[in-house]
Amino acid sequence: MSAVLSPPFTDPQRVLHEVFGYGQFRGEQRQIIEHVAAGGDALVLMPTGGGKSLCYQVPAIVRHRGGRGVTVVVSPLIALMHDQVGALEEVGVAAAFLNSSLDGDEARRVERDLMSGKLTLLYAAPERILTPRFLAMMQSLSERGLLSLFAIDEAHCVSQWGHDFREEYLGLSALHEQFPGVPRLALTATADEHTRADIIQRLKLEEARLFVASFDRPNIRYTIVEKDDPKKQLLRFIREEHEGEAGIVYCQSRKKVEDTATWLAAEGIEALPYHAGLDAETRRDNQDRFLREDAIVMVATIAFGMGIDKPDVRFVAHLDLPKNIEAYYQETGRGGRDGLPADAWMAYGLQDVVNQRRMIDESEAEEDFKRLQRGKLDALLALAEAHDCRRVRLLAYFGQHSEPCGNCDNCLNAPATWDATEPARMALSCIYRFRQAGGQRYGAGHLVDVLRGKVTDKVKERGHERLSTFGIGAAVSEAQWRGVLRQLIALGHVVAEGEYNTLGLADSARAVLKGEVQLLLRVPTEAKARVKAARVRGGGAKPPPVPLDEAATQRFEALRAWRAEVAKAHNLPAYIVFHDATLAEMARAQPSTLDGLAGISGVGGRKLDAYGAEILRVLSGAA
Repeated sequence: MSAVLSPPFTDPQRVLHEVFGYGQFRGEQRQIIEHVAAGGDALVLMPTGGGKSLCYQVPAIVRHRGGRGVTVVVSPLIALMHDQVGALEEVGVAAAFLNSSLDGDEARRVERDLMSGKLTLLYAAPERILTPRFLAMMQSLSERGLLSLFAIDEAHCVSQWGHDFREEYLGLSALHEQFPGVPRLALTATADEHTRADIIQRLKLEEARLFVASFDRPNIRYTIVEKDDPKKQLLRFIREEHEGEAGIVYCQSRKKVEDTATWLAAEGIEALPYHAGLDAETRRDNQDRFLREDAIVMVATIAFGMGIDKPDVRFVAHLDLPKNIEAYYQETGRGGRDGLPADAWMAYGLQDVVNQRRMIDESEAEEDFKRLQRGKLDALLALAEAHDCRRVRLLAYFGQHSEPCGNCDNCLNAPATWDATEPARMALSCIYRFRQAGGQRYGAGHLVDVLRGKVTDKVKERGHERLSTFGIGAAVSEAQWRGVLRQLIALGHVVAEGEYNTLGLADSARAVLKGEVQLLLRVPTEAKARVKAARVRGGGAKPPPVPLDEAATQRFEALRAWRAEVAKAHNLPAYIVFHDATLAEMARAQPSTLDGLAGISGVGGRKLDAYGAEILRVLSGAA
């Protein structure tokens, strides 16, 4: 089979197969690609791992081959640009990036290639795109009919309602104003109704066609547990379920990132820190190791992750509560991009609720914005406290229907529930009695001590053992009381204020005290581990992503060793050469001819020409 691309080569299906090696489009990819390739504007909402990149890469190739010039991709991260360009070059597509990692000579070479019409795709950050120099180059290309398409990736960054607002994105409306004849494609993995409307308004996409793919990621298993020594809970989760596999652990603060990474490393887990406070070289080195090595656990703030294309991240863990469901969905979506099983695991507690509420209340934002953020936090807390299917709730937030999935913690181990209405009234009554007894407010720890009848020094000093509420909640465990208070704060009936998070009553507490509001809570339990013994193998070898017999497993290991050499020689992450899933299919099918190898998903024409003979040699040698 020849991989030579015969012009005009403008059929999207042919581009998909001969360039990227895939036999068919997924979901709405075909409709999106055909609409954009024909010159239409579009806003695309598609989950991480759903194939967003192909939605602009295929039209870019089609339009370039049709003589329409270069596609400019707006991308917020240098690492993403490098990976995307490296992957495109591997399949024979002329692509480049302009960013601060290039020296002057390299940047001028890219600009020459751009202006000569050689490039199919050019990646750049919004700050560079909006410079007078860049806009002048775009104007020159436009006048010659060589400006094909603007693809705005991570488009939620333009919205103040979104979870990752970046002010530099606001200027991108200039693309429509200066180049009204050039089609624009905006893409994001997460956007609720407010964010979606904001993207449309700020990017002037009122006439664009809207594509909303299913947000369901059925390969991801969602598990949320109550914090009870969270570092040890995390370690147990990694050891029992993901030993020797790549993962990401998100923490809210830089200090917690470094403490957690150091602690995991001391426990024998290959863990690295990543946050904006580290110097650029350390961040780059740690990110490169995560992308290029197996079994690295990256402990990070949300500064890490957007645009990371590593397909074999087997788990994403949160040690702190994210800001909202969009952020949670975006971050958990970085697991299992290859479509194979992955875990989204989160531990959260009362302090998380208090901290998130306080950050919203103490921000300098307008009250309308605060109100919306509180609503988004409430939706996330409802997901965390839910005792029904997590996936049903998650998809409902994005306006999509789902049946119970059978693959989240609640579906697999239905939690017991208890009626916390009366304990909630006890807690509110006790907070009220504190105010009557001296006008002071107290934190959750002291409140629980009084309710459970615990005579501490602070209780005796304040005389709170004489309150009528002292000891009335002795039958309720401390873990249950934490759940009650967490829910009361989450629902807005109790407010936590000040440096010490002292508790007070909101106006809505009156309805709870009257018994007009029922609270049904889940019984606190640690999720049972699902030991994946088949994944933990001797010798540090990485198991195949799908079940293979012994001979095929040997072929898979031989292919991985060959791929590692190629990746090192090309200075690329191994997955850009071939995904594990593609190697596993080669090992299973064991093709003996180039035509047979061409039938494997992920083997395009350029890679067949470049690597086909070597792959057949490796397969025959490992037989």
